[in-house]
Amino acid sequence: MALSREQLAQRVAKELKDGYYVNLGIGIPTLVANYIPEGMEVMLQSENGLLGMGEFPTEDAIDPDLINAGKQTVTAVKGASFFSSAESFAMIRGGHVDLTVLGAFEVDVNGSIASWMIPGKLIKGMGGAMDLVAGAENIIVTMMHADKYGNSKLLPVCELPLTGYGCIKRVVTDLAFIEIKDGAFHLLERAPGVSVEEIVSKTAGKLIVPEHVPEMVF
Repeated sequence: MALSREQLAQRVAKELKDGYYVNLGIGIPTLVANYIPEGMEVMLQSENGLLGMGEFPTEDAIDPDLINAGKQTVTAVKGASFFSSAESFAMIRGGHVDLTVLGAFEVDVNGSIASWMIPGKLIKGMGGAMDLVAGAENIIVTMMHADKYGNSKLLPVCELPLTGYGCIKRVVTDLAFIEIKDGAFHLLERAPGVSVEEIVSKTAGKLIVPEHVPEMVF
């Protein structure tokens, strides 16, 4: 069975390491803040000027002045700091973020990502994704494996305008955990109850499948 948005975030959270500085993109990535392993110290960064973002607030703890880059209300952990957007992007461009988690419309076998626009549709702006993919070495993409019509989003070559070229190494979809290397997708894990055959049928780009593909564990 395909993963829910929350399960996607849980699987990504397993890739966190103690002491990491992490930037979470808009959408599914923001949910990762709710699943940081107990006892692990991770500082979450938001492009609008917050280092030390916590879980989403409960109804009685909402502060309308405390928001993330997606304009969602958030909390701040002990030791959090606030600063300008310029300083925030200096952290990103300077390579001081250990892990970046982004959403995407498409990724391809070269590790390229298209995430900022669909031609002909309203564009609010490219956001910080281009800075993030240029300044970060460790990037995980979270996305749906296919669109609502069943068309694959894991392609031989991205068809939409690129956010970055050759910068993505790992992808967590609602069907699989995939590594990108040597011009191909490499299947590492599959969602519980999802068959390898379904993943193969919904992956347009070259996919390398090992003899045994374990199910994800949360």
